Amino acid sequence: MQYHLPENYDTFNEARQNGFLRVKKIKESNGLVAGIFCTFTPLEILDAAGIIPVGLCGMSDETIPAAEAQLPKNLCPLIKSSYGFALTDKCPYTYFADLIVGETTCDGKKKMYELLGTMKDTYILHLPQRHDDHALDYWTEEIRHFITYLEQKFSVKITEEGIRKAAVIRNAERQAKCRLMEMQKLNPPPVFGHQIYKTLEGAGFIFDRQETIDLLAGFQESAVEKYQSGLRPVREGSKRILMTGCPMGGVLDKTVKAVEDRGGVVVCFENCTGIKAAAPRVDTDAEDIVRAVAARYLQIGCSVMTPNSRRMEMLTDLVKEYQVDGVIEVDLQTCTPYAVESFSIRRLMGDAGLPYMVLETDYGKADSGQISTRIEAFLEML
Repeated sequence: MQYHLPENYDTFNEARQNGFLRVKKIKESNGLVAGIFCTFTPLEILDAAGIIPVGLCGMSDETIPAAEAQLPKNLCPLIKSSYGFALTDKCPYTYFADLIVGETTCDGKKKMYELLGTMKDTYILHLPQRHDDHALDYWTEEIRHFITYLEQKFSVKITEEGIRKAAVIRNAERQAKCRLMEMQKLNPPPVFGHQIYKTLEGAGFIFDRQETIDLLAGFQESAVEKYQSGLRPVREGSKRILMTGCPMGGVLDKTVKAVEDRGGVVVCFENCTGIKAAAPRVDTDAEDIVRAVAARYLQIGCSVMTPNSRRMEMLTDLVKEYQVDGVIEVDLQTCTPYAVESFSIRRLMGDAGLPYMVLETDYGKADSGQISTRIEAFLEML
C-alpha cells in the first residue's frame, strides 16, 4: 500500500515533520501504529505486541471550528482540537494509525471516542477511578482483555517475557525523563522550564525508545556541564514556580513562557505531561507482570481519581524538593475534575504557606494579555 503525507505537511514544525516521516516509514515497512491520547494507556502492552504508540494531535485551536460543527462549543479545547484534527485529516498520526486507543478519564472524551470510532477502529480502556485493591483487580483484568483484543485483531502473540522486556526499557525512558526534570532542583536551575517541556515534547516524536533515552540523557548532561562551567541562563533569585493542572501543550506559550518572560522560572511540571506520569515505575521483578503494569498506571494522580490522595501527596513533596516560591494551576475551560479539585489544591498550598493561582483558559489567544498581567502581578507578590 502507498502512504502519503498530508497536504498541509509543510505547515508543521521540523520535529513534527520528522515524526511524520518516521511513522510513514514504519507503515511502509508493514509496521503497526496505535494512536493514543492519555498517560493511562499501557504502553508496555503495545510495545510487547510490536505496535508503535503515537500521541495524536490536539494542542492547537486550528481545527476547533471544524470540530464545533459536531461537538458542543463549551467542550474542553483539548477534546475539540483532537477531534478536529481527525475530522479534517490534518493529523498524519491519525491517518497512519491502525487503531486508536482511548480511555475513560473524561466523559467528554468518552463520547468523542464514539465519534472517532466511525472514522477509525477505536478501543476504549475502562479505567477505574480510585487507587485501592479492588480497582487494581479490575484494571488488571481490563488490561488482560486489551491483550486478548490486540492478539486477535492483529494476529500477534503478547508474552509475559515481551511485556517484562518492554517494561524495562519504558522504566529506563521514564528515569531519563525524571533526571532531566530533576536537574531543575538546582538553584538557580540550569535551563528554563519552557526548554524542558519542549525537549520532552520533541522526544515524543521519536519512536525508538533507546534513541529517546539517549536524546534526553544527552540534553541533561550537556545542560549540567554548561551549568558547572558557569553558563547559567537563569538569573539567580528568579522566583521558582511549579505548574500543575491540565496538559500544557496547547497553552505553553501564554502560561510558561509568560512566567519566564517576566523574570520567573518554571522548575517543575506536575501536570500529566510532566513528572506525575513519569515518576511511577513498573516492578519488573513481579511474578504477575500484567498486574505490575496495571499497578504502575494506577499510581498516577489524575484528577479523575477520587479521592485523589496521590496528587496531594506528590504536590506536598514536590514543592519542598524543588524549593518552590509559588504554584500556578492551569485548568482548561470546562475540565470539571481539575476545576473542582483546585479548591483542595488551594487549601493544600495555603497550609504549606505557598502563594497559589489558578488560570482557566483555552487554546485561543484572546486572553493572552489578561493572563500575562495576572502572572506579572503574581510574581511581584512573591
